[in-house]
Amino acid sequence: MVDITHKSNTLRIATAQAIVKVSKPDTIEAIKNDTVPKGNVFAMSKAAGLLGVKKTPDILPDCHPLPIEYTGIEYEINDLEITITCTIKTIYKTGVEVEAMHGASVVALNMYDMLKPIDKGIEIHAIKLLNKKGGKSSYKNRFKTPLKAAVIVCSDSISNGQKEDKTGKAIIEKLEACDVKIEDYIIIPDEKDLIQNKAKHYENLGVNMVIYTGGTGLSARDVTPEALIPLLDRRILGIEEAIRNYGQNRMPYAMLSRSVAGTINNTLVLALPGSTNGAKESMDAIFPSVLHVFGILKGARHD
Repeated sequence: MVDITHKSNTLRIATAQAIVKVSKPDTIEAIKNDTVPKGNVFAMSKAAGLLGVKKTPDILPDCHPLPIEYTGIEYEINDLEITITCTIKTIYKTGVEVEAMHGASVVALNMYDMLKPIDKGIEIHAIKLLNKKGGKSSYKNRFKTPLKAAVIVCSDSISNGQKEDKTGKAIIEKLEACDVKIEDYIIIPDEKDLIQNKAKHYENLGVNMVIYTGGTGLSARDVTPEALIPLLDRRILGIEEAIRNYGQNRMPYAMLSRSVAGTINNTLVLALPGSTNGAKESMDAIFPSVLHVFGILKGARHD
C-alpha cells in the first residue's frame, strides 16, 4: 500500500459512470412501474452501490480505508440505456476515484442481477471516471515565468564545516519538484545581522521567495525569527499554523518550533526548522498550494 502519511487532508470529490443497456422497452417499463419480480430496481441497486463504496478497500488490496462522507447515486433513462452516476466526497489524504468507479459498477451489476429474469440481453457499458477534484493537482499554480527561490541554511556547525547540510538540499529537492528555480543556495552562521542582510539582498534582486532553514528553536543561538519578523510587511499566520499543525500530527515536539512566514514587498519569506525531517514536513505541509500567494500578490482573485 502506497505511503500517504506525508500528504495533507483536502476535500476530494470523484464522479464515475456506468451504463446498463437493456434489450427491450418492456424492461424499462417494468423498472418505471416497479413491477420487476425481485423488487424496486433503483432502490435496491442504490443500496448495493452504497455497500460497494464502503467495501472498496476490502476488495482492492492497494486502496486505503478512508472515511466516506458523502455518496450520491443518480439514474438517467435514455431509450434503452440507464446511465448511473456515482459521486463520492471525503476530506482525506487520498482520492476517491476508485471508490466512485466501484460504486457505479456495483450498482450496474445489481441492476443486471435483478433484471436478468425478465431480460436476457442486458449489457453493462462505459464504466469510467467522469471527473475528480482535490489533492495537490487541483491546487497547482502555473506561472508564465518560473518562480525563483533562494535557500539559506542558518547553522553555526554547518557553516564552520563540522556538519554536512542535508536540510537545505531537501528543501531544494522539493522546490524543484514544484518547478521553482533555485536562484541561490548559501550557508551562514546564526547571526542576526547576517540573516537580515540576506533577506534584504534577495528581495532587491527580485527573488520570489527566500527560505531559511535553522534557528527557529529555543536555544540561545536560535535567532532567525527575531531577525526576520521586524523586516516583514505582513505575517501570514495561516502558513505558520499549517506548518505547526502538520508537524504536530507527526511528532509531539513540533509545537516548540517558531516557524515564520510573511512578505517583504512581493517576496515570500519563510523560516523553517533546521532538522531535515522538520523542514521536509514543513515543505510538504504548504507546497505546492503556498505558491498561490504569488497570484494573489499580483492581483488575482481567490477561487
